[in-house]
Amino acid sequence: MSQFEAFLNIPWLFYPATILFSLCIGSFLNVVILRLPRMMEQDWRCQCEEFLELPDKQRKPSQKITLSSPNSTCPKCNHEIKPWENIPVVSYLFLRGKCSACKTPISARYPIIEASTAILSVFTVYLLGATPEALWALLLVWALIALTVIDFDTQLLPDSITLPLLWLGLILNYFGMLTDFASAFWGAVFGYLSLWSVYWLFKLVTGKEGMGHGDFKLLGALGAWLGWQMLPAVILLSSVVGAVIGLSLIAFKGHGREVPIPFGPYLAIAGLLALWFGPEIQALWFGYLRV
Repeated sequence: MSQFEAFLNIPWLFYPATILFSLCIGSFLNVVILRLPRMMEQDWRCQCEEFLELPDKQRKPSQKITLSSPNSTCPKCNHEIKPWENIPVVSYLFLRGKCSACKTPISARYPIIEASTAILSVFTVYLLGATPEALWALLLVWALIALTVIDFDTQLLPDSITLPLLWLGLILNYFGMLTDFASAFWGAVFGYLSLWSVYWLFKLVTGKEGMGHGDFKLLGALGAWLGWQMLPAVILLSSVVGAVIGLSLIAFKGHGREVPIPFGPYLAIAGLLALWFGPEIQALWFGYLRV
């Protein structure tokens, strides 16, 4: 038995390590969620300026934003966040949810995302078992968390997350990590084409766009990770979750029917359920179809 396998078989060491590491990942996801849409907007603006061949003096000056720079600061007073002020969850509690300099309230979303990442990560390895496959599956979980919040905020599903996620699913399943390669390959194909077909059918009938292209890629990525067999259940679950939340927003928050609702978060929730309870969902699904 290797040292890594021994580590996986020691629950009192493995699960605390998973919690601590996932909290740090959650902190990084906060950065991705905040900065990636800004980086995309910055890139689009630069491309437009290049296409229009604007002279330098007419181009909008802006600070280059990446995931690593500039350093995190308070949006109110520009106080630079110190390392000890950036410890996941702990720093928020220690600072009582306020900036140490100007005492402006810090959004509770940051510790919520960090804690949620840790909880979902532990739940994943608990259900899938302390195995290398479960650890790889955490990459899918973390990506879905980031995509969910970004889509809620901006109605964008960045290619820089969905496309690598799709390719990684295919590569891992080439080695049979979560399913066989044939299931993963056709899962990616059918996942993308199913929503692509719905998109064009809806557009031909109504003249409107019913969903974004990022939804095609996300479902293709889920198919690459989980296999084509899980796609009907993922689509059904995401539709049910989307209908329940959408109707709730309309009924209780006065969310207008004409206001678009992002579909990516519902696909992500359905994908997580399929990852966790895949065999049970498959048995229920094929039992319902009497296959």
